Amino acid sequence: MSTGEETGRGATAADRVPDLVVRGERVLVASGEQPREVAVTDGVITAIEPLGAGLEGRRVVELTADQVLIPGLVDTHVHVNEPGRTEWEGFASATRAAAAGGVTTIVDMPLNSIPPTVDVAALELKQKVARDQAFVDVGFWGGAVPGNGAELRPLWDAGVFGFKCFLLHSGVEEFGYLEPDELEEDLRVLADFDGLMLVHAEDSRAIDRAPKPHGDHYDVFLASRPRGAENVAIAAVIETARWTGARAHVLHLSSSDALPMIRSAKREGVRLTVETCPHYLALAAEEIPDGATQFKCCPPIREIDNRELLWEGLLDGTIDCIVSDHSPSTPDLKELETGDFGTAWGGVSSLQLGLAIVWTEARTRGIPFARVVEWMSARPAGIAGLRRKGEIALGRDGDLAVVEPDTAFVVDPTRLHHKNPITPYADRALSGAVVATYLRGEEITFDRPTGRLLARGDA
Repeated sequence: MSTGEETGRGATAADRVPDLVVRGERVLVASGEQPREVAVTDGVITAIEPLGAGLEGRRVVELTADQVLIPGLVDTHVHVNEPGRTEWEGFASATRAAAAGGVTTIVDMPLNSIPPTVDVAALELKQKVARDQAFVDVGFWGGAVPGNGAELRPLWDAGVFGFKCFLLHSGVEEFGYLEPDELEEDLRVLADFDGLMLVHAEDSRAIDRAPKPHGDHYDVFLASRPRGAENVAIAAVIETARWTGARAHVLHLSSSDALPMIRSAKREGVRLTVETCPHYLALAAEEIPDGATQFKCCPPIREIDNRELLWEGLLDGTIDCIVSDHSPSTPDLKELETGDFGTAWGGVSSLQLGLAIVWTEARTRGIPFARVVEWMSARPAGIAGLRRKGEIALGRDGDLAVVEPDTAFVVDPTRLHHKNPITPYADRALSGAVVATYLRGEEITFDRPTGRLLARGDA
């Protein structure tokens, strides 16, 4: 890329010279990759013209033939863990990783921070901690736990984008799970103000009756989180959403068995959306070595045939979007020395690598790059209600990334920005290098954090 010189500012807002102009043969707009010039003024996209229009700006970026300008990605499933478990991850490290991967907006999960985001006081504490550390924009989910039904509307009014709940033990004691009647009660509360409930859908009773995980064989761990536990829980979410009329979102779908009932529910008008994650689309149970606890997550990475059906679910629209479920921990909690899947923390760290992981797999299946970007930008932005994010369009925030889809690289964990460089993708060859990331027209260079905290209704 080449960078132009500063050319000055206009005298009034109406004729201001844009702060940034990007010109390229491959700009990903609503109609696909097109030769365009994009201008950003005061953080907002103010012009999109055919290439050759001659837009000028204080900074001008010329893309090379192998570079694509895409909207900044939106990752609505990130566990930042700060405050309380900042040794696992923090806002500075997580948002650096996001920016390095072309992600310009994250929405933080209400756990595993201490306190969890289950009331307004906890939300305000998290906002205070994040405010001066964020290198990308950050929004927040609230939590729905036993006994906090009266806190849901105040949290919504304070700007959370929705609420997360579990249907089984969350893995941390301070974030309890909802029984079926509690889920119904909370969904009825949310239906009154059209709130969104995100559900970790695995059935606690089915998990209790499954074999207990132990030892270093992945197949033993996989048997402890059967597809049936996920299928039963998703069926319950569908029916409860149908009864209450509330919006429900299934988190990190891993069981392809659930796809037919999801299709049916959507066809019948149930207000249901579904996400999956890069690890379910790129990895396979048959390929996980003994003791490789960096692959452990819940629900688990399943078999190759299951993976291929998830891709079909994306292509036919049953699955709406792809997000990371970035859930890091310290090395000791991953039990890397013992390799015990039964006691290791369950979570995959991939915030920086998501686009490359998904694109590497998608291109082998003949799926266009533009489709991948849509699943990882416009779709999650739409589910969360981030109206200014996820597309290169007039009036949207000037959140952009320059990507070289054909550039390959090998994952070096020491070059990842998240706090603990543990990843199942170590030494894996991926395609799709992020060259630069822009937040509201300003390139993110890690010199200073410029991310903003987002609230529902303002974003």
